[in-house]
Amino acid sequence: MTMNEAHGNITLLPEHPARMDWAKLAPEAFKALIRLDSSAGRGVEADLLHLVKVRASQINRCAFCLDMHSKDALAAGESAERVIQLGAWTEAKHFYTAREVAAIELTEAITLVTDGFVPDEVYERAAEQFDETELAHLIAAIVAINAFNRIGISTRMVPGHYTPSV
Repeated sequence: MTMNEAHGNITLLPEHPARMDWAKLAPEAFKALIRLDSSAGRGVEADLLHLVKVRASQINRCAFCLDMHSKDALAAGESAERVIQLGAWTEAKHFYTAREVAAIELTEAITLVTDGFVPDEVYERAAEQFDETELAHLIAAIVAINAFNRIGISTRMVPGHYTPSV
């Protein structure tokens, strides 16, 4: 089903063109970022990482990454309700575990680090939910998705064409 079919054959605006194929033009940098993301992901459960990646992508307004990670989360069995509520998680905490809330809150603090710094209380709440190794991996995963977001935004990667491999 195409987007127009899903929307009753209405005419949608055209896609913007991508500025470049960054992964093709900087393959070693792309591979290094993939390795960072992959190694970070080995220390934290996949369902929590989906939430972190979606939330960071929402904050950074990276449509490509938001499309990808929302689809990946849903394909992995995450509920649409929990994915949708991420944008308003502070009003919908009852959809998430204490561990997930700590990870989401840390994601916001690291993603919005230009607003100041990662507050001690945010870090401490995360440290209560994750052992040091898990926390180190979570921080690396948050850094990786933020890097991917910034690449997606700066190169204008086009959302809507990603298909999950799950």
